[in-house]
Amino acid sequence: MAENEALETAHPYRSGYVALLGRPNVGKSTLLNHLVGQKISITAPRPQTTRDQILGILTRPDGQALFLDTPGVHGGYRSLNRHLLRATRGAMESADLGVLVVEAMLWMEDDAEALRWLQRSGLPLLAVVNKIDKIKAKERLFPYLQNLTERANFVAVVPVSARKTSDMEKLADILIPLLPTAPAIFPEDQVTDRNLRFMAAEIIREQIFRQLGAELPYDTAVAIESYQVENGQQRIEATIYCRRPGQKAIILGEGGSRLRVIGSRAREALQQLTEERVWLGLWVKQKEQWTEDTHILRELGYDD
Repeated sequence: MAENEALETAHPYRSGYVALLGRPNVGKSTLLNHLVGQKISITAPRPQTTRDQILGILTRPDGQALFLDTPGVHGGYRSLNRHLLRATRGAMESADLGVLVVEAMLWMEDDAEALRWLQRSGLPLLAVVNKIDKIKAKERLFPYLQNLTERANFVAVVPVSARKTSDMEKLADILIPLLPTAPAIFPEDQVTDRNLRFMAAEIIREQIFRQLGAELPYDTAVAIESYQVENGQQRIEATIYCRRPGQKAIILGEGGSRLRVIGSRAREALQQLTEERVWLGLWVKQKEQWTEDTHILRELGYDD
């Protein structure tokens, strides 16, 4: 047997889906972005930023991990909330490995609920303890980690800072061998299955989170009305939906000032993503019951 064939037999290539679950705001999206080395899932200093199941693809010489970033586990009965819960359930049904993401030194009921979801799935489980960089006295972590290991039959409990490259490499070193023996599913240079229309809507929504107050963004959504490429320029037209007239006024700002800031920051991010010039047109539309309107939800991609 040739030397390369012997090496391949000793270390078979692995590929599979990894569901990232956790309560809102534990850093799942930041973790995903740093694992794949590119921003594909929006982040903001607000919980429940993610609304969809986002696929992030990490390809290495020894394997390919397909990460499914999910909305934070939570309750709720509105149509949109039901969509979020379906996205989370769908991730677990597709996965080969479940990863519980928690924040160092914190354990809340929503953490316990996320763990219950994972345990019911029957997947092999790994725990990732994020934001350890915020803990100055690292010896304080040991009792927390010990307590976490006793909560479930985890394959491993891995403390990390999602923003630290060496920690992400260490996490990948642990994850890849846990995946099934299988060939790569996606090309090695692909980092997500989402198209630019989806990414544009997410980037605009991220700026709504960053520019507005704590509550308003949850009553908003972004629909891409048109996405065209003309002479090396990305031309995008989008509508921001909100529920009440007062919210529309807040999004617009005095004389449209706040909307201009949202648009300007989103355009800069889109230019960085596409590496092309971007023209971005934004409009605001008030629809009181958009979160219950199945037609609007379908337009936004939140299918039943």
